[in-house]
Amino acid sequence: MSDEEEKPSLIAHRSSLGTFYMAYRAEKLAQELKEKLSVLIARELRDPRLGLATITNVKLSPDRRYARLFISVFGSAEEQRQTLAVLNDSAGFLRRLIGARIRLRHVPELIFVFDGSVEYGARMEKILEEVKRELPDLPAPDESPDKSPDEEKTDDHPGR
Repeated sequence: MSDEEEKPSLIAHRSSLGTFYMAYRAEKLAQELKEKLSVLIARELRDPRLGLATITNVKLSPDRRYARLFISVFGSAEEQRQTLAVLNDSAGFLRRLIGARIRLRHVPELIFVFDGSVEYGARMEKILEEVKRELPDLPAPDESPDKSPDEEKTDDHPGR
């Protein structure tokens, strides 16, 4: 009877390990897609409307049939729009090239999405710099505002 009790725990262990392995495979596939597509976009796409695009993140659907690729584009809003349109228009071509380079049963459908997080981060950095310039110099947290640096150095106990 002890053998029967061990079987369910083995099955549970296998299923949790399988879930872990599947998540690992999804992350690995997302990273592989990011690397391969970055090279393909730079080398294979020859559209003059294509701006300087960087793949910042890849999210796969649970069934791995769809890959959402987050793109950051250096340039004006019009250049960003054009670059995103070029990438979405060439998604089928890029998908075929990926299928030739990565051995997969189903190559995910590629969906390019604009990633505004880089712009948002730059804007926040600019705001923080402006606030820093406008505020007066504040003492560091470890300094006490009551004593000057000269007063802190004086020795209150000369005999020690």
